[in-house]
Amino acid sequence: MIYLDNSATTRVLPEVAEAVRCAMEEEFGNPSSPHGLGLRAERAVREAREVIARGLGVDAGEVVFTSGGTEANNLAVIGAARALRRRGDHVITTRVEHPSVLRACEVLAEEGFRVTRLGVDRQGRIDPAELAEALGAETVLVSVMHVNNEVGTIQPLEEVAEVLARRRRDGLPVWHVDAVQSFARLPLAPRRLGIDMVSLSAHKIHGPKGCGALYLRQGLLLKPLLVGGGQEGGRRSGTENVPGIVGFGVAARLLLAEGQEAARRMAGLRRRLLEGILAAVPWARVNGADAEADVAAGPGAGVAPHIASVSFPGLRGEVLVHALEERGVYASTGAACSARRAQPSHVLAAMGLAPEDIEGTIRFSLSPLTTAEEVEGAIAAVAEAAAELRAFARR
Repeated sequence: MIYLDNSATTRVLPEVAEAVRCAMEEEFGNPSSPHGLGLRAERAVREAREVIARGLGVDAGEVVFTSGGTEANNLAVIGAARALRRRGDHVITTRVEHPSVLRACEVLAEEGFRVTRLGVDRQGRIDPAELAEALGAETVLVSVMHVNNEVGTIQPLEEVAEVLARRRRDGLPVWHVDAVQSFARLPLAPRRLGIDMVSLSAHKIHGPKGCGALYLRQGLLLKPLLVGGGQEGGRRSGTENVPGIVGFGVAARLLLAEGQEAARRMAGLRRRLLEGILAAVPWARVNGADAEADVAAGPGAGVAPHIASVSFPGLRGEVLVHALEERGVYASTGAACSARRAQPSHVLAAMGLAPEDIEGTIRFSLSPLTTAEEVEGAIAAVAEAAAELRAFARR
């Protein structure tokens, strides 16, 4: 099996699986219990919180554990906007955000908030000048992702930071960044950039599903979505998912320890994957940047090191995905959260791709576990499957 769908989910690392097993079978106490088993569970949660915080360069008390990236995004967008409602009713986001951000903004719109959705260029990147123009006295929240989950485009966060620094008054607007696809892969410094909230997810970095986190700047107002026992400092009630949190901490510690070496390896493999596909299937098109520039891209070059989006005009992406699966290669047509729905990719549509290109798009996503041999195998499988399907389509 050649697994190239790591933006959907990743294989849990053996060390993570063992830590989760231990937390489920041995150290299974409730962190709120006063006895020794509960205290050990509380300590395990605290240690994981400290690992996540170090990865972002923030204080451990600013990390709130959630059930995943979707809840973290919902809590950030809806919770912050509702808390700041008396100070303004305007929210700004982009047209290429994850559905958990876009749908959260729709919920706010239903509550009377005005929502501005910034457009993007052919590379999927916003224009900071448009953000500056959209900002107003009533703007309370800006949500701009770090790495796009479909095409890998890195948004210009440094420039966004400059725009917001010039326009902020009395701490507004607050700034949220969805970093689900970038945490532990690309550097992100919330304090230096002035980012107020950052969303993370464990299962994107070889941790368990069902666990995420939200960095929440100390002192920031937020209305919780879940109320009850007041866990997570009253910001997210509910008994902590100790096994998931422990696994998240172990996965983050292992990946962060590699620094940018893993990103460099993935960038090289991504470059080889695209070079091989374009050589074998010259009519294919790389999405997210100019083909030549994209192939040469690496960490910090505007494209994430682990995501590659390729269109095969004239083919149906779903059919090609299954043809690749028959050859032992696992990829996807786009975001896993919407892959089974009929509507076309909102990201590719926002980038201005033709319907034929959107329909024939495949996303390949790598991980630090991906090998050069797997990439060569994937190139061969893509070449064979694309040629076979194109010949069939021409009959």
